[in-house]
Amino acid sequence: MTKEEIGQAIINIIEDIVPDEDCSNIEPTVALRDQLELDSMDFLDIVMELRKLYKVEVPEADYGELATLESCITYLEPKMKDL
Repeated sequence: MTKEEIGQAIINIIEDIVPDEDCSNIEPTVALRDQLELDSMDFLDIVMELRKLYKVEVPEADYGELATLESCITYLEPKMKDL
């Protein structure tokens, strides 16, 4: 997957988890929790969806790597490059 595809995949997952949120103007370098109404359970749902849809494991120690859209893409790119 390309960086753009990974970013769109993350946005799609967020839209499924919090359908009332407007994800059209997400700033890539601003924390997702600062932009959207995401609580810790929503965040865990994102991690679980990544595992379910893309077979990507994100260890709890790496959760901080998923703070912003840009950091999600950077972290996930090597894990999703062959998808």
